[in-house]
Amino acid sequence: MEYRLLEKTELYIRPLHLTGADLGACAEAVAFALELRPQDVVVTDAIEDHLILDVLVPTVQATQIIAKRKTLLNALAAVLGVHITDETEVHSDGILGLISLDEDSAQEVMERSRTMQSQIAEAVRRRVMVFATGQEVLAGQVRDTNTPFLTESLRSEGYRVMNGQVLRDCVESIAGAFRQTAEEGYGLLITTGGVGAENKDQTIEALARVDTRAERPYILKFQKGQGRHDKDGVRIGVGVLNQTLIVCLPGPHDEVRLAWPVLKDGIRANLDKKNLARNLAEVLRHKFIAQHAGQL
Repeated sequence: MEYRLLEKTELYIRPLHLTGADLGACAEAVAFALELRPQDVVVTDAIEDHLILDVLVPTVQATQIIAKRKTLLNALAAVLGVHITDETEVHSDGILGLISLDEDSAQEVMERSRTMQSQIAEAVRRRVMVFATGQEVLAGQVRDTNTPFLTESLRSEGYRVMNGQVLRDCVESIAGAFRQTAEEGYGLLITTGGVGAENKDQTIEALARVDTRAERPYILKFQKGQGRHDKDGVRIGVGVLNQTLIVCLPGPHDEVRLAWPVLKDGIRANLDKKNLARNLAEVLRHKFIAQHAGQL
């Protein structure tokens, strides 16, 4: 579990004796004990029998600090000119005080941390953001039927759903919305529209901006440059940004309805992005295969 230090970043080590010790080496020893980079710890003062250090990172993992007193003091004792005694302790006014926990207390805190982490992860997973895209929706020329449908469907599955603003057809704007949603702690982000073969369709390109390994399977292919087709086909997309699963669906409402059961089952089964994208693309391709067969 990750802890925020909340500006309580000072460590006080006392009593100890320093005789010509290299303070830079002291800082490096503490950084090593806490699994930090050497530049992430500095000595801010050495007064009589006190050594005061500052940790220069905003967050640490529980495993980096809990019950690390012995490890830290042993690392310091190995620095030439630093003399640790049986009375030497590590103090902090903040979360770094967990360094001094005994093993029994440390085990209890770690168990609580794991439980909290699991609860937080589940809460994040259940938070969903839904975006519609496209100038025609933004201008009110086309009614957005996808967002109400997805919102109702997701809520019936126990998800907490927020509806985002309609996104204009712009790679930077869409990618920015993806990044902001991930930063705000949503586990799932769904877009509808903007996956077509016209130049104005920018959703899949925006997905590639935030996840260069996103899955982008075709559901329909064209001859590039034929008619209004500036691209060689229609794709859907599935990517991941931090803890956020991003699913980019087509705009036609019947296709969103076709995709929903597959998306629901894929999330339940915890499919990776490759398999989820494959399943979504397959069900959407069948629509066009069936249409083509009906025209023969």
